[in-house]
Amino acid sequence: MNILKAILFGIIEGITEWMPISSTAHMKILNVFLPLDVSPEFYNVFEVVIQLGAILALVIVFFNKIWPFGQSRNPLGEGILSYIRKDKFILWLKIIVACIPVILFELILDDLFTFINEKNEMTFIGFALILVGIVFIVVEMMIKGKKFTVTSTRQITYLQALIIGLAQLTAAIFPGVSRSGATIIAALLLGISRPTATEFTFEVAIPVMFGASLMEVLKFSAAVSFGEVMTLIVGCLSAFAVSLFMIRFVLNYIRKNTFNIFGLYRILMGIIILIFLR
Repeated sequence: MNILKAILFGIIEGITEWMPISSTAHMKILNVFLPLDVSPEFYNVFEVVIQLGAILALVIVFFNKIWPFGQSRNPLGEGILSYIRKDKFILWLKIIVACIPVILFELILDDLFTFINEKNEMTFIGFALILVGIVFIVVEMMIKGKKFTVTSTRQITYLQALIIGLAQLTAAIFPGVSRSGATIIAALLLGISRPTATEFTFEVAIPVMFGASLMEVLKFSAAVSFGEVMTLIVGCLSAFAVSLFMIRFVLNYIRKNTFNIFGLYRILMGIIILIFLR
């Protein structure tokens, strides 16, 4: 049964990770109704590390967009630098800038934010889902009919990347906000188009999610059973397979549509959580 549950967890992770509706919230909701038969300590690791499957899928889908090595008409320099693509190198610099706020938070400030616990977590998630859902709808109303000034990740400035990175902190502090939701809202307010905001959010997710998974593994010190390891592997594989489809689906959807549907969904889910799961 744990293997079947792990497949379902992977499916939910693969679907919700790439939409601004908070994969963390959906994983916690699923664990309420269909809990995994693992230790509480291992579940905390599972909930984070299962993202590795989703990230691997993202790397594959975005490989040509992010791989900085190879011959190029516009290399970084001469000699060995001629095998580094300048545009991809600059993109990674922007990604790193966007990651700096979260890195500093995790290293310095994370232990200070202990007001969220098992007793009030679902309440925070419910309110966060509703609030960010409303913000999405309001932002869409604000930008309706306006021309976006940034329509490519190449046009994103370092300052814009830093502001997008700062927006991630809300998701790091409050479960249910959604990392992608916070960064996309910030990007839209900066005049970045929906497809570009989504693409850059996905690209920033690579080091952020990989780093979060690595830190969770390094902090884990309890004994692990073979069944728990298999549960994690199956969950990652399931998330990987679903993510291969969902990443392309979300990118194609956002090219033609607004984020209003995600805002409405968040509000509905938040209300359900506050009524039934507080």
